[in-house]
Amino acid sequence: MAKKARQRISYVLELDHSSSGGHRLGVNGLAVDQDNAILYSGGRDGVVCAWNLGLDLTSRSASATKPNPTTTFRASTQAHTHWINDIALVSHNTALVSASSDLTVKLWRPETGDHEAHTIGQHADYVKSLAAPSAVDWVASGGLDRKIYLWDLSGKGKALEIDVKGEELTEKGSVYALGVGRSLLASGGPESIVRLWDPKTGNRVTKFVGHTSTIRSILVNEAGDTVMTASSDQTIKVWSVTAGRCMYTFTMHNDSVWSLFSDDPELGVFYSTDRSGLIVKTDTRGTVETDQGLSVALAQEHDGINKVVACGNYIWTATASSSINRWTGVDTGPDAQLPEPFRRMRSGSTASRPRQASVTAAGETNKIGIPAHSILKMSNTASFPLELSFRDPSEPNSTSPGMSRKGSEILPDTVLSTIEPIHHLPEETIEGQNGLVKHKLLNDRRRVLTLDTAGDVLLWDLIRCEVIQRFGKRHLEDVEPEVNTREAVAPWCSIDTSSGNLTVVLEPFNCFDAEMYADELKLEEPVDFREDQRINLGRWILRYLFARLIDEEIKRDEAHRRKLNEGIEKRLAAPRIDPSMSLPMPAINSQSWSAAESPVTTPKANGSSLLPTPGLGIGIATPAVHLPGVPENEGTPPSSVGKPSLQTSRQSGEDYFSSGISSADAPYKVATTPAPVEPQATEVPKSPAETKDKEKDGPKSPSTPFGKKFRMGMSFGSKKTGRSASSNTEKPVVVEEKPEENKSESSSSHEKEVDDNFHGAIQKIHNDYERQLLENPDHSVETKITPSLPNETPVLKLPSGTKVIIQEETSGGSADVYRGTVMTVGVDADVIEEKAPMWLGEVLLTNTIPPKDPVKVSFILHPWQDSLPGITAADGNNRLNANRMLRVKKILSYVAERIETPPAEPDPNALKPEEYLELYCNDRLLPNTMSLATLRAHIWKGGNDVVLYYKANGRKEIPKVLPKAEAPLEAEVAPASTQLATTGAAT
Repeated sequence: MAKKARQRISYVLELDHSSSGGHRLGVNGLAVDQDNAILYSGGRDGVVCAWNLGLDLTSRSASATKPNPTTTFRASTQAHTHWINDIALVSHNTALVSASSDLTVKLWRPETGDHEAHTIGQHADYVKSLAAPSAVDWVASGGLDRKIYLWDLSGKGKALEIDVKGEELTEKGSVYALGVGRSLLASGGPESIVRLWDPKTGNRVTKFVGHTSTIRSILVNEAGDTVMTASSDQTIKVWSVTAGRCMYTFTMHNDSVWSLFSDDPELGVFYSTDRSGLIVKTDTRGTVETDQGLSVALAQEHDGINKVVACGNYIWTATASSSINRWTGVDTGPDAQLPEPFRRMRSGSTASRPRQASVTAAGETNKIGIPAHSILKMSNTASFPLELSFRDPSEPNSTSPGMSRKGSEILPDTVLSTIEPIHHLPEETIEGQNGLVKHKLLNDRRRVLTLDTAGDVLLWDLIRCEVIQRFGKRHLEDVEPEVNTREAVAPWCSIDTSSGNLTVVLEPFNCFDAEMYADELKLEEPVDFREDQRINLGRWILRYLFARLIDEEIKRDEAHRRKLNEGIEKRLAAPRIDPSMSLPMPAINSQSWSAAESPVTTPKANGSSLLPTPGLGIGIATPAVHLPGVPENEGTPPSSVGKPSLQTSRQSGEDYFSSGISSADAPYKVATTPAPVEPQATEVPKSPAETKDKEKDGPKSPSTPFGKKFRMGMSFGSKKTGRSASSNTEKPVVVEEKPEENKSESSSSHEKEVDDNFHGAIQKIHNDYERQLLENPDHSVETKITPSLPNETPVLKLPSGTKVIIQEETSGGSADVYRGTVMTVGVDADVIEEKAPMWLGEVLLTNTIPPKDPVKVSFILHPWQDSLPGITAADGNNRLNANRMLRVKKILSYVAERIETPPAEPDPNALKPEEYLELYCNDRLLPNTMSLATLRAHIWKGGNDVVLYYKANGRKEIPKVLPKAEAPLEAEVAPASTQLATTGAAT
């Protein structure tokens, strides 16, 4: 079976809805439905919006008396999870196609009442451009994967694939712009070459070379014999397909030209915009020479214009702002009101003379005249009235022909005046909303600060998925010191605000690395936690993102086991109707029937009284000998599972300095008591990660009491939740036989091949049921779905709009394979089973996280100024190794056990070690709740072993030298510590 691409889980936190609709980030795509007066927009927030314009778009003249209506929000869809780079109307304006950096091409049909966009194609990298001819049933898309695809609009998939390879550099074959005509498809990109393709066969027709920088936009006329291209080299070129060469170069822009638009079949009138925000309308209709055309500066935006569209007498522009501006058009036709010098110059053309005959009369009624300083010189070869030119070198914004890019051309010796656009303010602004543009993940990695486009700073809780504090309009850097804490938590997620939303991404390789102590939680309902119990952050959030999915899978599991158990009941009931059977048989049948009718078919971890949250009876599948320990021992498998609540003045800390994943929370026990071997048999099973790590290091200290305790700690884990305690009665058996047992189970689980997805985890459970039937054919099948309990993952009530996304890694980024919300994951169970990774199924259904070696910190313990006995090993090595989450008070417990004589009888009123001992690093007293990771990052601040000093605070008298009676014990323990330190440090 081919290895599946790596998958990740993302969730998107809900933002405040300040208005009924609109974009949160910049707008990249615009399209106008002229017949219905609807404007469509696609934004960097992944949203496609539809707007009711309320305008008459069939008339080309502006009305000076009737005020234009206000644009209103019509509909929207969250089509993508990344930037939308382009949109296009298709199917006679009844549907809209969008291209996105999330690698997909999607189709939205708002007129049919469809609220969701559906994927019709996918690239291997960002999709940058679309082109859709009016009379065909396909749309073309081009992207950074150097591919052009033609997608069938009816959902049949890919109709044609064109491989665009750069001639000099392959990567320069990326497609930034597309244009389509009747039988011609044009593409361009960073290679600066225009390539023409036959959309029927995918064959290359020809190429045009002439631009010197990236091609940003392409238009093709209706006949397919003329191509117009805009480039970052600040020029617009017109190419003749029949002649195979450039026919004209427009140079009226002084910055990179980003967008072109024309609704003229012959491209006689077109609009162009550039990076400086200038909007230009150019009209070459009715001229013999293109130089005789008219180019006018219409308006000036504050930002570069990503897209321009025009319809009727209106122009709309999209920029990096979330708002869309509407501008009034200007007549450049035969009735255009022009300055007298320009009118006289144009009337000198024979072709223009008939058109100009009506200008004077029309000028009396045209309310918008074209001032001289708004007329642009179209090219370096174009003629220009001398009356409109004068020398003024002091004007910084004047267009100087002497500074032209085309040095080979013959230029007039004139300097044009500063350009002033006709419009300084838009006629209307379609307001957007505020999106997130900046973030800072705090040290606890559970909270994040964000800054939005309005300048407001918000503090978010990533676990509860909500805003917990607002700081108003402030600098994010000024707020950070006020809310940040001195902590060091392992990275478990990444934050993305590129779409204007707060997206949290969970990767399988590290999403289970971070933990927090349960006593740091502030919960609405109290939960009984063990002392120093830790909560795995990744498991916690996943448990409630998919809570409804877990409930759905439990229902399906019940139905599946009901069928299995019905077969058992029928088989056991058969002898009851056989007259030859003896009398005791009905009693057996009755018992079996009763067992089948009992609640074992329902996992007690998910009782009906608490739908999304397991109850406390998960021990149903666990032998009774385990149950007494359940209330104390339920918890995070990688943390302190199975720690008794017994408190004594002497606590064993040896396990804290092992390489096991639970080293920070080994069980307390009296130092000289050999009995602790037995209680371990009642421990609640742990994850395979814990089992693996503990077994690996278990046999390293075989002889000393410290070694025995350490080896005992290594025996906690059991891969199967129903493992009998009887197999753990002897320590060497636990340490040596467990790996073999796991291998056997693993081999057995692979007798039947399972799918490499979420459903594969369910198949494994079903395979276990079949083995149960083979091994115990007369016993009812008990559930193997054992989700985490509330004391491992405290109950979360996530906002209903929290989005859940499953993505798959591709060569160009990541592609969405599932999108839903916390409310719909149960309904979408079939899709998730097919698309989600197997590790997610194992985490949710069996509470098993992927195995991984824990991160440890090495440190050295010294008595403060020799005021207390030292704990150096016999060979002089006092280096220790412990889990990075180990707290200072556990180190003090270890110290107390090493330097004090164990009491004959535990004193429940005795002082705890952290009450009479103190720990210092770099001459700073350490808080008892500080972890080794925080200590190393914020106090020690070095790469070598952390050096710690312990001292008494005077509340309890401790001899400076251990009594002689303790010498043998010290000699016996020291080598174990040395061995642990040496071996652990090497890992």
